[in-house]
Amino acid sequence: MRPEVRWVTRAGVARAAVIFGGLLAFPFAFSQPWIVTMAFFAVMFAGLAQAWNLLGGYSGYISLGHVAFFGLGAYSEAILFTHIGIGSNGYVPFFVLPAIGVAIALVGVPIAWVAVRTRHLTFAIVTLTLLFVVQSLAFNLHGLTRGSQGISLPGPPFSDYERPFYLAVLAIFALATFIVWHVRGSKLGLMLFAIRDDEDRARGVGVPTTLVKVFTFALSVCITGMIGAVWAYFIGFVYPQFAVDPLVMIGSLLPVFLGGAGTVWGPVLGTFILIPAQQWLAYQYGASQLYLIAYAAVFLLIILLLPRGILPSIRDVVSRWRDRRTPSVVPPHAARQGAGP
Repeated sequence: MRPEVRWVTRAGVARAAVIFGGLLAFPFAFSQPWIVTMAFFAVMFAGLAQAWNLLGGYSGYISLGHVAFFGLGAYSEAILFTHIGIGSNGYVPFFVLPAIGVAIALVGVPIAWVAVRTRHLTFAIVTLTLLFVVQSLAFNLHGLTRGSQGISLPGPPFSDYERPFYLAVLAIFALATFIVWHVRGSKLGLMLFAIRDDEDRARGVGVPTTLVKVFTFALSVCITGMIGAVWAYFIGFVYPQFAVDPLVMIGSLLPVFLGGAGTVWGPVLGTFILIPAQQWLAYQYGASQLYLIAYAAVFLLIILLLPRGILPSIRDVVSRWRDRRTPSVVPPHAARQGAGP
């Protein structure tokens, strides 16, 4: 599958302007703390889904350990600012997010160099193992992470507490969406799709498959780590079981498959369908954990009914509808050949 040509169309600009303009105005139009908090988590998971889509959707390599880098970003933020303080205005932790992202990417490079030498199924198992390794380290490195007691961050002096965090995670989500869009129409996107379709053939025609996968992995975990840092500052405390939580991994991966892996807007659509529903189910049935059964049921339904996701399925339906409405033109010579004496 070839990536789409990266033309900036009026329709595309208008679509992005409407989506991000609406998201930007949302916390000012609906200022109730509980609504902005729900919107924060929806945008957070949209950013995580886009970061995962960059690797899993484009290259076909299913990572089950991205939440490990989410946790590394959270602990980086917590450890740093329990020692140096958040400053008088509370905005310093936002300014260091790019540095945290770069640091997480550098940590991810040697891990990716080993992991991407395996193929798809083995890669998924290796990354899943990474999740539990990082969680175990968070529990046991008491001098650094304080183990199960967790780390508490200083509270910022924001008068409107939720809004700065929402805007910070929205900026990262916008950056992730731009990167996903840009890569899809670039040479890097072409190489990633070639790897997804047939990696051996891609290598045979000169694609540096290992380098491409390592670079994409590092870029993906960079975004994931920055979002983890914002989450830690927003929550105010970091515990191993929450910072490196498999449910965060599921919340990052499931919207991609619902909306359409390998598309630009599919993960966004999937997130804004699933995450508000998940928040409501957790509120209604969180004590009994029944919402986890609903989550599993949604995953099974996606696999059975929409294996390619919502957007690719809609495109297929529209394409078939257009083919039916387009009259087939028979060349004149073929009509004469088929005519009887």
